[in-house]
Amino acid sequence: MSRSDAHTSSAQARLSLTNPRPDLGDDVIVQSRETGDVVPNDSQQIIQGSRQNDQAKPFAHFVAGGIGGMTAATLTSPLDVLKTRLQSDFYQSQLKELRAVHPLPPSSSFATLPRSAMVHFNETVQILRSIYVHEGWRALFKGLGPNLIGVVPARAINFYVYGNGKRILGDYFNYHDVRETPVGIHLTAAAVAGIATGTATNPIWLVKTRLQLDKSNAEHGQGRQYKNSWDCIKQTVRHEGIRGLYKGLSASYLGVTESTLQWVMYEQMKMFLARREAVKHADPNYHYGAWDDVELWGGRVCSAGTAKLIAAAATYPHEVVRTRLRQAPTISVGGGKVEMKYTGLVQCFKVVWMEEGMLGLYGGLTPHLLRVVPSAAIMFGM
Repeated sequence: MSRSDAHTSSAQARLSLTNPRPDLGDDVIVQSRETGDVVPNDSQQIIQGSRQNDQAKPFAHFVAGGIGGMTAATLTSPLDVLKTRLQSDFYQSQLKELRAVHPLPPSSSFATLPRSAMVHFNETVQILRSIYVHEGWRALFKGLGPNLIGVVPARAINFYVYGNGKRILGDYFNYHDVRETPVGIHLTAAAVAGIATGTATNPIWLVKTRLQLDKSNAEHGQGRQYKNSWDCIKQTVRHEGIRGLYKGLSASYLGVTESTLQWVMYEQMKMFLARREAVKHADPNYHYGAWDDVELWGGRVCSAGTAKLIAAAATYPHEVVRTRLRQAPTISVGGGKVEMKYTGLVQCFKVVWMEEGMLGLYGGLTPHLLRVVPSAAIMFGM
């Protein structure tokens, strides 16, 4: 091995061996909570000895990952509730009143974007405060139970399907060395795992969404529609059948594109950082210091956050559509019966676009980004 090759390998190892999530091993990274999306970290060099050590305590790693996911879900629950409600048509009238008082500036100039962003942020804060004032602090944690329950099976199913899918595909195409496995196999296995996880856990997320949208009608002498998670399941099955528990599943399948896009960008950014490190180590006169460690760490954090920001913003409409499809039936058809306003993926896109325009497809984006971007930056960058 030449000296430059040795320096390159050293730089790549330095960049990749600091695994941000040891509970996943060295060749996978986690994406969204709902699908438990496990996506490969293919550029990392896998050391056989460390691989064996990582597998020595799989249960401990899984428990640690589960606790971390539950803690994050609890701390970000108010933002999750707010995001879900803004994605639905719950607060459209309130938003119209706010925008009548504080109208958005014309969007014809880039100079107006900062002001538009500030107005949108102020709207988000005001609505978050209104939930606390009118419904109490507990409303900020609606749906937390299903959220916590859903983290563990989502991860378990995804780990199992992704690992076995990667192995089966690798054997079929005669790739027995993980380091030689092409990106396509990893992405295919990750997509299949995301679809399987979304299918298996969709009822949990539907219950979470409906509980978060279950607004109190105490001012009209009425209580909430659902007493708890179990009551939500019973009412859904009674009025909509078993199929009702799988509302929004098609939009969840569409959401696999977000994790794929995020992974591709994140890996490209990491490769750029690795090349920079290789150049530094290839220079015999270069002295690697503390600033280089800070630069490397900052690069990883920024790469992870930027990849998540772009992927989440580009694919966000599927989140809105998924929430709308999961809403409880709201349109009265007489005889005490109600039916769904949104009946399918394409129909939902069309209705939201016609009634609310493009802005409606990005409702709740601010709290969503405030929740997922820092989380991704910390999870992948550390």
